[in-house]
Amino acid sequence: MPRFLLRATFVALLVTLASCTSLGPKLVAPQVSLVGIQIMSADMFAQQFMVRVKVDNPNDLEIAVSGLEYDIFLMGDSFAEGASDSSFVLPAKGEAEFDMIVKTNFVSSLGRLVSRTSGGKLEDVPYQVTGKLMLEKGIMRTVPFSHAGTVNFTKARDKMKAIEPKS
Repeated sequence: MPRFLLRATFVALLVTLASCTSLGPKLVAPQVSLVGIQIMSADMFAQQFMVRVKVDNPNDLEIAVSGLEYDIFLMGDSFAEGASDSSFVLPAKGEAEFDMIVKTNFVSSLGRLVSRTSGGKLEDVPYQVTGKLMLEKGIMRTVPFSHAGTVNFTKARDKMKAIEPKS
């Protein structure tokens, strides 16, 4: 009898675990894209940029994000990498935008980019952004992302303050 009871308990546990995983919502990775890049300051050794980031949530549930890690590539070359601790809430089927300050050095970023565009305007520059979103709660604490598109560079207007994320 104990052997039968042990098997029945094991089967019940498997059925319970299977039903729990099928009931939980599947999280589709939000799309992270670059809206624009502003050159804040530049000299021969370092540059500082304000990067406007947009995050689209295709899910039917709200997602609380505590930050993100990123790698940005422009025209196939590494431009910047780092992390942002900007926290925000992605509404269900909604979006959020925020600014982050990115620092680079001349050798690894702007110099190569300018030489590839022959000193012309930095418009419709192909980019790829990859990384992961850090979630505030849930079983999955990180969600990877990767997106490619084009972005334009602009010169900084006056002293622009970082814009708070939209909720």
